[in-house]
Amino acid sequence: MRIGILTGGGDVPGLNACIRSVVLSADALGWEVVGFRRGWEGVMRIDPGDPASVAAHSLELNREGVRGIDRAGGTILHTSRRDPRTEKGGDRTPDVLNVLEKLGVDAMITLGGDGTLRFSAHLAGRGVPVVSVPKTMDNDVFGTDYCIGFSTAVSRSVESINALRTTVESHERIGIIELFGRRSGETALLSGFLAQVDRTVISEVPADLDVLLPLLAEDKASNPAHYAMCVISEGAKIEGEDGNGEGDIAKPAIERADTGIGHRLGRAIGARLGDGVVVQELAYLMRSGEPDAMDRMVGFAFGGLAVQLLERGEKARMVTLSDGNYSHVPIDTLLHGRKSVDVSALYDKASYRARLMRVEGMPMFLY
Repeated sequence: MRIGILTGGGDVPGLNACIRSVVLSADALGWEVVGFRRGWEGVMRIDPGDPASVAAHSLELNREGVRGIDRAGGTILHTSRRDPRTEKGGDRTPDVLNVLEKLGVDAMITLGGDGTLRFSAHLAGRGVPVVSVPKTMDNDVFGTDYCIGFSTAVSRSVESINALRTTVESHERIGIIELFGRRSGETALLSGFLAQVDRTVISEVPADLDVLLPLLAEDKASNPAHYAMCVISEGAKIEGEDGNGEGDIAKPAIERADTGIGHRLGRAIGARLGDGVVVQELAYLMRSGEPDAMDRMVGFAFGGLAVQLLERGEKARMVTLSDGNYSHVPIDTLLHGRKSVDVSALYDKASYRARLMRVEGMPMFLY
């Protein structure tokens, strides 16, 4: 058996642990593993008849080649956000199929978020044995409770939020910390709860400034240190806005023409309350550096499970964590729903705070 593996979408800590797990599990079975560089882009750029092209966009992975990579963040295979179906020249799915056939790839294991895994499901529908592994620090892949990268992103965010308190307190201001989370506010919700900030605004619930700003003013006034902290998802909206930021939010931050939600909220605080504001976008720092223990553990487990499924002849599956248990679902599950915060169960819209204290019967780490 010869397995192909790739990583697509944004990088997250824990990908290398998963790659190592796949390689070691495959090696124990006597299987080969070939890694494709830069996600689906690397596959599309390969000319199977040109050895130099193959060498430039893929690499053979063995036990020695993955030694120690689990301790590093990011992905040794590099990544891209390309979907072969949406190329300017038309659908490149036939080219992908041709490359896999010519290189003798019997099955694919794909590590990615919504975009990467959607094409994985498409490829499985074309008859390619595929097992997909969900990863995204937003934790918003439908069909699994957990995606690789989420725990580290939350840990990094909590550390940064608490570190920023020293500056916000020293200047007696209101701190606004903007976290990644375009469609789901889960990262902001949990980070804000664990850092015990005063208010948290998530993507799913528009912020009513007539309610939120008096709450923040009260938080600051009632704090002996005379400061307040608010976490907000990048995909959050202010009630009554004309859609500012809506068209740009899917673009990389550097390409957005509209002002981010954190700065818009900060300006409103200054204008209405007259308070000084500190605005901090954590952005890519949330997914930088080595994985924490949770993401190493899940990365190792997901990689091993993916190989075990292929060994059993099970294909077109996505590995998952559900209620704290490792499992798997049909690979196209993510196409049939949208994962977001269960607002009624986990969030108090009136106070802009997480509601996470009812823990009986809930799985450890995963609420």
